[in-house]
Amino acid sequence: VQLQASGGGLVQAGGSLRLSCAASGRTFSSYIMGWFRQVPGKEREFVAGIRWSGGTTYYTDSVKGRFTISRDTAKNTMYLQMNSLESEDTAVYYCAASSSLSAILSGYSPRRMDYWGQGTQVTVSS
Repeated sequence: VQLQASGGGLVQAGGSLRLSCAASGRTFSSYIMGWFRQVPGKEREFVAGIRWSGGTTYYTDSVKGRFTISRDTAKNTMYLQMNSLESEDTAVYYCAASSSLSAILSGYSPRRMDYWGQGTQVTVSS
C-alpha cells in the first residue's frame, strides 16, 4: 500500500485548505483511513478518520465543525477539507491506513495504523 499526501501550505487564520491522500496498491474496501498530525516535541495525534466502505466518519473534538473528511472511491483518494483554520492547527499532517477495525476500537491510535504517507506541512499564520 502506498499513500501520497499533498495539499499543505501556508494560510492565514480563518482560511481553508484541502489535503489529499492518493492511495494505491490494494483494494481498500475494508480499510480504515485517517488523517493525523504532529508538531515538534509532541506525539502524533488523530485528526479525522473514515471507513472506506460506507464512509462513516470520526473526528477529534478540536476539529469538529471545521474539518470534513471524505473519500472518492473511484479515484482511491481521501480528502481533508479544513475550514476556519487556527494557529493551533499548524502541524505536519499525515494520512494513514489500517486493514483492521482495531484501529477504530483503539480510538485511532497511531500504533494501530499499518501504512503511512509522507507528511505535508500545514502552517496557519495568526
